[in-house]
Amino acid sequence: MIVVSNTSPINYLILIGQINLLPQLFGQIIIPQAVYDELSDVAAPPPVQTWIATPPPWLKIRPVSLSSDSVLDLLDPGELAAILLAQELTADLILLDDMKARRIARERGLTITGILGILDRAATMKLINLPVVVDNLKNTSFWASESLLEKLLDKHS
Repeated sequence: MIVVSNTSPINYLILIGQINLLPQLFGQIIIPQAVYDELSDVAAPPPVQTWIATPPPWLKIRPVSLSSDSVLDLLDPGELAAILLAQELTADLILLDDMKARRIARERGLTITGILGILDRAATMKLINLPVVVDNLKNTSFWASESLLEKLLDKHS
């Protein structure tokens, strides 16, 4: 399975102590250089910078050869590069949270999930205590509507 990730899912999984869900659920994760750069940027949270300083063997950093277009140029560099890399590799899945990026990726025929989809899969496989993990996520800067979080929790209660 080829899975490409943008910055956000990796960032938040690190912050809530659940980054090891990625290899458990998907094996290998591929990120473009732009995502690596965002994760290691001085503006990134210190735990994220520390984690990416020595990437695990399951995380692969790949260059992007496809060129951008006017629609993708509306996105931030990590989202843009992740979508291009997913297209280039004919990825099975792209991990994205931003709504505009998700819409563009969907229009390009990509299959998408985000952090809530990852947590949903992990809860289905009994890898996490979903209420605790959702509370931890609420304590970060991640935003999701209360109704969406309630729907996810109800699904697994």
